[in-house]
Amino acid sequence: MTSVLPSSQWWRSAVIYQIYPRSFADSNGDGMGDLLGIRDRLPELAELGIDAVWLSPFYTSPQRDAGYDVADYCDVDPLFGTLDDFDSMTARAHELDLRVIVDLVPNHSSSDHRWFQEALAAAPGSDERARYIFREGRGENGELPPNNWDSVFGGQAWTRTENSDGTPGQWYLHLFDSTQPDFDWHNPWVRRQFEDVLRFWLDRGVDGFRVDVAHGMIKADRLPDWTPPVAGGSMGGTGTAADAAELAASRAPYWAQDGVHEIYREWRRVLDSYDGERILAAEAWVDPLTDMANWVRPDEMHQAFNFPYLETPWAAEPLRAVIDASISAFSAVDAPSTWVLSNHDVVRHASRLALTAVNPQGHGIGPRSAGLPNPELGLHRARAATALMLSLPGSSYLYQGEELGLPEVIDLPDEAREDPTWFRTNGERYGRDGCRVPIPWEADAPSYGFGPTAASWLPQPADWAPFARDAQRNVSDSTLTMYMMALALRRAHELGMGELEWLDSGDKTVLALRNGDVRVYANTGDAAVALPAGEVLLASGPLGDGKLPADTTVWLRA
Repeated sequence: MTSVLPSSQWWRSAVIYQIYPRSFADSNGDGMGDLLGIRDRLPELAELGIDAVWLSPFYTSPQRDAGYDVADYCDVDPLFGTLDDFDSMTARAHELDLRVIVDLVPNHSSSDHRWFQEALAAAPGSDERARYIFREGRGENGELPPNNWDSVFGGQAWTRTENSDGTPGQWYLHLFDSTQPDFDWHNPWVRRQFEDVLRFWLDRGVDGFRVDVAHGMIKADRLPDWTPPVAGGSMGGTGTAADAAELAASRAPYWAQDGVHEIYREWRRVLDSYDGERILAAEAWVDPLTDMANWVRPDEMHQAFNFPYLETPWAAEPLRAVIDASISAFSAVDAPSTWVLSNHDVVRHASRLALTAVNPQGHGIGPRSAGLPNPELGLHRARAATALMLSLPGSSYLYQGEELGLPEVIDLPDEAREDPTWFRTNGERYGRDGCRVPIPWEADAPSYGFGPTAASWLPQPADWAPFARDAQRNVSDSTLTMYMMALALRRAHELGMGELEWLDSGDKTVLALRNGDVRVYANTGDAAVALPAGEVLLASGPLGDGKLPADTTVWLRA
């Protein structure tokens, strides 16, 4: 099967919609979203005005990390359906002129994967063990882990094995959960297996891959100890040469190692051998942006998620700085900048932009968190931030449910939580469940139309009916309508392929720009300002009496 859609560097300006399969649409009523549920809802995404969908993992998995612990890279987990269901979903997407991007998780597998089980059963020094990162422990009897690295999910990054006779054995590395052992990407065998995985899905017609932890995979030689820099230090990633040198010196020896680029050059050659311009998109948490641009050089990946933009506060000066830095860094390697505000790993921006306390990435928010958001303020800012984002040249990513204005779910019962972060930190971090609650489609249906029954793998809030898609459709001031208008105007005015020119707003809290024949004014301040003259094409909120209210973005005809 091949991709039937024409090329033309579609990825440079595409709006790509992330689907988190378990929370998008449930076709059979078991409370878990699935591929046929996705297929049947695709027309509503086409109506929204997107260009492509990106699916988080749906592969065979024990689901200890919501599918990011893969036990078979070339099959569908029964929770989500079958390979035939995947083919049906992909065919329907292509009928609707939507491209399909799938997640690939190459840094680690599930500990249930046959490759790891064979490694555990084999002796130290065997070819099977060489697939992963096994090491002898330190200390008199190997009782200490090989180094001091910590897991992203909390706790140490090493787990000790047990020999067949019951004695303690080697340790294996897992930068995430203990059930997610890291591959050894210095091993040519591992590289061959993943090239086969790429071809398997390309042959089924996928249009690209979002690569999970694309800044990982290669670890520094000898796996040296590493202590993170003190929080609140001088490193801010502002883009100067001194900042870049300081950041590189402080970088963990398991992130952003030069060897990853050889892998992506190999993968790019595989993708370029297929028709239809298939793409690679990097989840690379790398500072500064000039370093992140190395992931999207002409012979490597096509896009990298712009996390510095996502993490920028709602304020004119830092927004202008990160937009300038993004366009400069990516254009220097002939790549488009990408823009993103929410995904399955971060607090939804309808809540995050109204937080009043520091919230480190991955910690999440819950009832005991400091600085909980004001929902009304959060939604105003989220709509304004989205209207700004969609006016920028380049490619944009949307996360399912943000077009409905969904906030982070804060009051999930402790017993309902599933994120490994919650368990590995003994409840100190809430983790990412709050942005993963199944989304509402129909206000008056069981599970808000997520499925045909009331079942939902995470409980949905009792007050979500007004957010449902059918409650917002054809409502002039709804968040859904604003997204549809913005996407239609973005396409009609070719803003994704445009060029940004800054304008003088006359107010330091107002960001003003021109992209083609559209002028954009984003008021990030606390007070209304004078609304510039011109025909209003789009407004993120009500305009009144010649004023642009606080936390509002407007598009005017240039």
